[in-house]
Amino acid sequence: MTESRPATRHHHVVILGGGSGGISVAARLARGRRGLDVCVIEPSDRHWYQPLWTLVGGGEASFDESERSEASLIPRGVEWLQDKVTAIVPERNMVRTSDGLEVTYDHLVVALGIQLDWEQIPGLAGNVGKYGICSNYSREHVEDTWRTIREFQGGKALFTHPSTPIKCGGAPQKIMYLADDEFRARLSPADYQVEFWCALPNSFAVEHYAKGLDKVMERRGCTPHYRQELIELRPEQRVAVFEHLDTGVRSEERYAMIHVTPMMSAPDVVSRSSLANATGWVDVDKHSLRHTRFPNVWSLGDCSSLPTSKTGAAIRKQAPVLAANLLAALDGRTLRASYDGYTSCPLVTGRGKLILAEFDYDKQPQETFPFDQSKERWSMYQLKRHILPQFYWHGMLKGRA
Repeated sequence: MTESRPATRHHHVVILGGGSGGISVAARLARGRRGLDVCVIEPSDRHWYQPLWTLVGGGEASFDESERSEASLIPRGVEWLQDKVTAIVPERNMVRTSDGLEVTYDHLVVALGIQLDWEQIPGLAGNVGKYGICSNYSREHVEDTWRTIREFQGGKALFTHPSTPIKCGGAPQKIMYLADDEFRARLSPADYQVEFWCALPNSFAVEHYAKGLDKVMERRGCTPHYRQELIELRPEQRVAVFEHLDTGVRSEERYAMIHVTPMMSAPDVVSRSSLANATGWVDVDKHSLRHTRFPNVWSLGDCSSLPTSKTGAAIRKQAPVLAANLLAALDGRTLRASYDGYTSCPLVTGRGKLILAEFDYDKQPQETFPFDQSKERWSMYQLKRHILPQFYWHGMLKGRA
């Protein structure tokens, strides 16, 4: 009996992932080289502007505002394969999908985002939205965050930040400040406590902005606990177990509500492949975004090894560099585009208040506006709430900005 061979197809450029990075690169390649055979492999038929979820969880925006159909965002001339990648085999210039398809390529762009490891904290998986547990990182439960905040009647409200890399390093604090505003509007300060349990050594990696955030916490009376990793939840008892990462000492904290930022990692399909570095991320040169061992493989965004914060703003600067260098490689030209590590984190510090952090690989500020962005401003909040979403949908994802 003859064994059947898997179905195959070939494209000049295959892009894994139809999120911020994948669509942005696809749009730039389509605009930069008419007729280039580009295929995006993405299983979901929905696309989310996730930076808005902080405001959804804080009662400042609706979930529907963050959602579009994937089909509406695929650039003209780019093919969309609605399937899931299950294996990446760069030695054969091939990826395999859940439908058993083998797709070969001349060049590969890996933009698969980051993996949320809910199961790494015992008691978390399956309990988000119950027992006072909420998380803005779950699209299924981000609206439960606002419900949980509204239903809070006092006691301890805990907000956690893990030691792993995460999407938008400021997000665990943003929801804390929005929640505190809601608590202040209807509760006496003596009736509740807000605490920030963070596995990192400080409030933010860039000192220029950390000073501003420290002042916000002090003014609000939010108590920070640094180098503390959430390692277990006992939901029915409403108990959180933390471990101090320097001393190993564990503590049990009772809470009325807890907002959990889950541990995160590179997607399994990446970390299992030969594209990964020792910690699981796609191993690329931090300036050219080209793979360090496979010259026809590129990566950007959350799944890449780029040593900068994992934000959509970083992808906005990475996408044009990757697209320019990939097109140069197709022509046999020298790679001249270079990424300097720019990233941005609009740090919501309350309703109508925001610190706009912008910095590079060296953690030096790269500020856009002619004023000190480490200070809270109403104008910067309006930028995040109203301007950046439109910029995302109509500029970044169209390859125009």
